[in-house]
Amino acid sequence: MKNVKGISFLYNKEIGYLEIIEEKDGISEISFLGNTDIEKRKSLYNIFIESPLTKKCKKQLEEYFNGKRKEFNIKLDIRGTEFQKQCWDSLLKIPYGETISYSDEAKMIGNDRAVRAVGSANGKNCIPIIIPCHRIITKDGKLGGYSGGEGGNKGVEIKKYLLELEKKFK
Repeated sequence: MKNVKGISFLYNKEIGYLEIIEEKDGISEISFLGNTDIEKRKSLYNIFIESPLTKKCKKQLEEYFNGKRKEFNIKLDIRGTEFQKQCWDSLLKIPYGETISYSDEAKMIGNDRAVRAVGSANGKNCIPIIIPCHRIITKDGKLGGYSGGEGGNKGVEIKKYLLELEKKFK
């Protein structure tokens, strides 16, 4: 069971609901929920309140979607293996509106041969958008995969939307 301090929901007409969760040390999860029943979702965690941090994160995500924010300053509670954290840290170095390939990311972390492992680590990123795994594409310029959360198989559509949004406001 998660030790949730606060939960916020943000609706975006292109991707549906986003769920923002704060646990012990910061924002630990942002999930794509599509058009899930929010009241039912809240009851999963037995918490119905927004924390100051989830409200701040919600506001910054709204600014991002409106083209007014290119960087986030939110306290994160990042959980994963050391390798995953290394990959996610490299994602934070990719400038807004730009993309790199999975092999470029593997080189960034100093392990050229870890392309598939990098892709796997990025797929386990629990804090998408803020940790911008959507900025990774295949070597030949295709979008590649993207975890679509509980919103269904819309992952690649969400990734495409985020990249086009950033391109528009770059």
